Amino acid sequence: MTGGKGVIHSSHWGAFRAQVKDGRVVGVTPFEKDEAPSPLITSMPEALYDESRIRQPMIRKGWLEEGPGGRRHLRGAEAFVPVSWDKALDLAAAELKRVRDSHGNEAIFGGSYGWSSAGRFHHARTQLHRFLNGMGGFTRQVQNYSYAAAITLLPHIVGSLESVQGPLSSWDGIAKYTKLMVCFGGVPLKNAQIDSGGVGSHITQPWLERCKQAGVEFVNISPLRDDAADFLQAEWLAVRPNSDTALMLALAHTLVAENLHDQAFLDRYTVGFNEFLPYLLGKTDGQPKDADWAAGLCGIPAETIRGLARRMAGTRTMIATAWSLQRADHGEQPYWMTVTLAAMLGQIGLPGGGYGFGYGCEAAMGAPRKKLPTPNMLAGRGSVDNFIPVARIADMLLEPGATYDYDGEKRTYPDIRIVYWCGGNPFHHHQDLNRLVCAFRQPDTVIVNEPWWTATARHADIVFPATTTLERNDLGSSPRDRFVMAMHKAVEPVGEARHDHDIFAGMAERLGFREAFTEGRSEMEWVRHLYEVWQQRIAEHDVTVPSFEAFWEAGHVEIPAPEKPFTLFEGFRADPDAQKLDTPSGKIEIFSRTIAGFGYDDCPGHPVWREPKEWLGSEAVRDYSLHLMSNQPRTRLHGQLDNGTVSRASKIQGREPMWLHPEDAAARGLKDGDVARVFNGRGALLAGVIVSDVVMKGVVQLPTGAWFDPLEPEHPGSLEKHGNPNVLTRDRGTSRLAQGPVAHSCLVEVELWRDELPEVTAFRQPAVA
Repeated sequence: MTGGKGVIHSSHWGAFRAQVKDGRVVGVTPFEKDEAPSPLITSMPEALYDESRIRQPMIRKGWLEEGPGGRRHLRGAEAFVPVSWDKALDLAAAELKRVRDSHGNEAIFGGSYGWSSAGRFHHARTQLHRFLNGMGGFTRQVQNYSYAAAITLLPHIVGSLESVQGPLSSWDGIAKYTKLMVCFGGVPLKNAQIDSGGVGSHITQPWLERCKQAGVEFVNISPLRDDAADFLQAEWLAVRPNSDTALMLALAHTLVAENLHDQAFLDRYTVGFNEFLPYLLGKTDGQPKDADWAAGLCGIPAETIRGLARRMAGTRTMIATAWSLQRADHGEQPYWMTVTLAAMLGQIGLPGGGYGFGYGCEAAMGAPRKKLPTPNMLAGRGSVDNFIPVARIADMLLEPGATYDYDGEKRTYPDIRIVYWCGGNPFHHHQDLNRLVCAFRQPDTVIVNEPWWTATARHADIVFPATTTLERNDLGSSPRDRFVMAMHKAVEPVGEARHDHDIFAGMAERLGFREAFTEGRSEMEWVRHLYEVWQQRIAEHDVTVPSFEAFWEAGHVEIPAPEKPFTLFEGFRADPDAQKLDTPSGKIEIFSRTIAGFGYDDCPGHPVWREPKEWLGSEAVRDYSLHLMSNQPRTRLHGQLDNGTVSRASKIQGREPMWLHPEDAAARGLKDGDVARVFNGRGALLAGVIVSDVVMKGVVQLPTGAWFDPLEPEHPGSLEKHGNPNVLTRDRGTSRLAQGPVAHSCLVEVELWRDELPEVTAFRQPAVA
């Protein structure tokens, strides 16, 4: 649908219309029904034609000359050889067959963790998994980097993932019923620009404005003041990073000490409070978890803590905890304490009360939307049931055969011979990138489908150029957004790029299962099929949508808003016997006998305070005195669109910007516009300096997503010259329970860079032989 308005399309950062002239995208305009469109869509035309596009199949020179494993120590540093599509597909298919036949399907790792496309058909992870399942199966990842610890913990204590994945209690109910919203980690609008299935309309800012107009008071508990928008006029409690659990325990202690907790709710709807209470009161370890104790840990005055507890108990309170809090040492604990604190207030299941994880972390979290199915491509099933927790990639590749604990199991890392990555970029998501470089040099072969020369593509042996979203037809849908969007192809593929589906179909043909993989459908036949299956499924919920032809012509379907606000756990509260939670007790488990039975000292049977290895309260501050907050960027989605207009415009002398408190900057002789070296024992990087009191003293804010750009790629540990904070973050698990990432438990030091600045080459083509 071109017309005068442009080609309708959708993306993680919003729906839009592409303006096309002479076969090129020259601009974009927001979808007309988007209440608060994101400026990130303006980066798309530049990224589409960026110098970093991969324009034809490539093979790493050492692998091509010496075969699998050839000069693997040079992955990420060696030149590539351009080859034909037929040769690249032949080589990849033969290598997959060799590994499967010689080592078994468990030796194939299907990575593809990441956001890839908002489209449901051209969803890279699904396409890869469908292909690998078609050839017998593979070792996969479970969880996600966003809230891995929550994915493992929450089923044990509340029986589902609704409170972290949605639907959360909706914004319309918060505006109507909530009086106080206490936000651990804030409600950052920058994160609310994006949603994994696309965004028809950005609703977070408009709803926050309505909440403020309705009289809702906000408390922003975060090291960063701008984690709450200025218009909210939120009270800012500048909490020391990683100390939220101590603060929550102190709030809980005040509730008990002043008899403000709801014992009737605890008796009726929870189990285990009596096992938790002795710890809270200090009877098990001699240390009451009171406000005076917590003040020394979290940096918030004791009377402020007690006052907040009284306010929370005295009015309808919503506790909002950001996803980021569990990406830290013992990340399970602030989530478990959030649930416990909300249970003690007794407002779970009441309109405007209770808790929710992730308000503001994606665009449609808390959106008023009927609970309906969404269109989805099926990945099928293989015969392999092996997996690793999402953030244990480097451990798996570096330590095949090693054992580890996970969620009550003793598991063993497989011996991976081939890594296939399609969609996503582990050199953005993963921690301790110098260690990851070493890990990526272990397998015989790494295959990557990728539109751009990201670090993941540069560390591959076989590189297939993949199309971007604007070069294909699809449909976009998030389970939380009210719009299903038609995604019309805007332009022909750049260079020799092919759709992921077509790449896998080519290999499936060589391996003998093309028909099973494609089911005989073309791209548009698949898009129509997914829509019509979805149409049938939602009809079972008494929702009618137009025919595919009408949808494709109109460009979108808007699902009607529900008649009343959604309240999380409303049914459970109304009748906890008839609507039990899917936990062993059927109730909220403040003490979990299951988790206690695992015997993990780093995650016992009820919420506890466990000191992180790296934080401002540890002895490590003698060497590295600043806490690094590697939060999500405001100028892109993770690493996506770092090569676009908005992200590039934010750079300082070509480096990612970093925020420091004025006192910390002055102590190090730093001013706005300088370039600084940020370092610890794991690595060093260069970043641009912004001096601002939006960050608390002792904290450095350096967003994730700058494309990994080491000065000497052949030598892991060399200076990263672009500002990727994950050369500094720790690659360890949250605990033996969840093994989630701990990026936010990281200490660094900062100093002025006085030497000549090395050129940033992240967006350049690699050497071609």
